[in-house]
Amino acid sequence: MALIPGTPRFTAAMVAAQVLTQIGAFTLPALLPGYMERWSLSGIEAGWLIGIFFAAYVPAVPVLLALTDRVPARRIYLVGTGATALAHLGFALLAEGFWSGLACRALVGIGWAGAYMPGLKAIADPLTGSAQSRAVSWHAAGVGIAGAMSFALAGACAALAGPEAAFLVGGILAAGAFAIALTILPDTPPPPRANGGKLLDFRPVLRNRRAMAWIAGYCVHTLEMAVLRAWAVAFLAASFAVNAPPAWLPGPTVLFTIAGLVGIAVSLTGNEVSERFGRARVVTLAMLGGAAMSVVTGFAAGAAPLLAVAFVLAWNAAIYLDSSALTAGTVQAAEPALRGATMGLHSMAGYAGGFVGPLLCGAVLDMAGGDGPLAWGLAFGHVALITLAGFAVLRWLGRAA
Repeated sequence: MALIPGTPRFTAAMVAAQVLTQIGAFTLPALLPGYMERWSLSGIEAGWLIGIFFAAYVPAVPVLLALTDRVPARRIYLVGTGATALAHLGFALLAEGFWSGLACRALVGIGWAGAYMPGLKAIADPLTGSAQSRAVSWHAAGVGIAGAMSFALAGACAALAGPEAAFLVGGILAAGAFAIALTILPDTPPPPRANGGKLLDFRPVLRNRRAMAWIAGYCVHTLEMAVLRAWAVAFLAASFAVNAPPAWLPGPTVLFTIAGLVGIAVSLTGNEVSERFGRARVVTLAMLGGAAMSVVTGFAAGAAPLLAVAFVLAWNAAIYLDSSALTAGTVQAAEPALRGATMGLHSMAGYAGGFVGPLLCGAVLDMAGGDGPLAWGLAFGHVALITLAGFAVLRWLGRAA
């Protein structure tokens, strides 16, 4: 049965497809301590394995998303979900060390470039105003739920059948997203652009100061989120090795799943609050609060287990607070004929930050000795400086707009 774009049922089906595509994305961060030991990885090598996902995404997304202004989004989305499924299956069946793992992780990044923002564009294009903002928020919630569940699912699969099984499940679920898109996405070409223009000409987007302000905020937001997603499980494991947690406390993968699910509620609330009280106020609170919590969390390594967990939860909540608000701001600020290119630049800037963050965190961790409160304090704490710099750029561009 065909679903009409713009209807709640179509939006729900696309969000479900995004969940299935995303749910294997954080399998490696969830299992990172084991792979570091198994493959004898340094902190920098581990950072590369996490960060290459973002590094491959960055050059792919402007091309693939700008193409959605010219060809049916369905074709791009099928490429993205298909590549994601193949990449997870390849990691399960073929990866034997750093280099083969790196290649598979790069393909996951390319696949997500063809699925994440093109899927969001397919949801947002038929809508306007608050309906569009809420659809963007629910899309972000679905992606966030999948990211959170990725940790628990990976931990459960690895415990039952080994780490390869976790990647196999991720590949099978991404194939399910491919099937949903094949069924519901129309093969309708987008309307012609009134001003023509080259495929990768981002100059009109760069002149849109209002959109560029939100893009700057999203860049550092994604860097901050990538750092915590990549290293939270390892941080909690290292902290629990110093002070053993109580027997009733779940393990690090389950705890960070809980953090992600709490973050979804925070993200949805943040978008609704921004509709009522102003997007800029919510973003300001989130960025300043996140900067403060990044410093506090790192220096809590080895502290009382419940305290370390509380700081991770609080930092994660601060990050999620402006997640939907930033993306909805960019979507609404974009010129309709350039929405694909604008969202492409938004996503490219964000995931460039996502690549740099985990890698830089691993490098700082190595240079500071690899363990202990000082090492983790510096590894997480340097994120505060980057977040504050991004906040300053966002405010400056916002005033210029």
